[in-house]
Amino acid sequence: MTRTHLITGAGSGIGALVADLLHARGDELVLVARSAPRAAELGERYAGATTLVADLADPAAVEGLGAQLPDRLDSVVHAAGVVALGTVAELPVEAWTDQLSVNLVAPAVLTRGALPALRAARGTVVLVNSGSGLVAHPHWAAYAASKHGLKGLADALRGEEREHGVRVSSVYPGRTATPMQAEVHRQEGRVYDETAWIDPATVADAILHVLDLPADATISDLTVRPR
Repeated sequence: MTRTHLITGAGSGIGALVADLLHARGDELVLVARSAPRAAELGERYAGATTLVADLADPAAVEGLGAQLPDRLDSVVHAAGVVALGTVAELPVEAWTDQLSVNLVAPAVLTRGALPALRAARGTVVLVNSGSGLVAHPHWAAYAASKHGLKGLADALRGEEREHGVRVSSVYPGRTATPMQAEVHRQEGRVYDETAWIDPATVADAILHVLDLPADATISDLTVRPR
């Protein structure tokens, strides 16, 4: 049976590689794009995929996606994210609200809308978290807060949906060679060397392992760190 997956962040990085792997094996994709032009790009890259438009920074727009989802979803993979570094003394309110909206509120709202389809398929929710969701460091307060919140969302959701057969997994990659990591280095004022960090394909493979796990078990938390 063909499986169906809802993915955010499929335009680049880990989300794109997960979408590549699932599309290559013939699974059906429902991809969330932040704009119509971005949706068109994804439609060209993933022939046959369904594209939905919503800016994850706008929870109201995300809430509107619920009515557009299929009746069954084998997984929802939350791979989209944004980061803005700065001290608590310096970060503007927009940096807080943007990161909390995209990294935490949007996944919560989108998951709520997807729950009927996930329950119908006894599907899996994968929240791509971060090492910052486990430990907070200076200059990372807003991002870490959003990711700590994402862990809380996953833990609560896991208990709530167990009776419905929905599995919930948090994946915590360390620094990974994605466009976001290049942006982090820019903000840190450091030279970026992608070979120093985890290959995003490694994280994508780990996510596929979570999605393909037999029904007799679940992986609640998976940490992937640079060697």
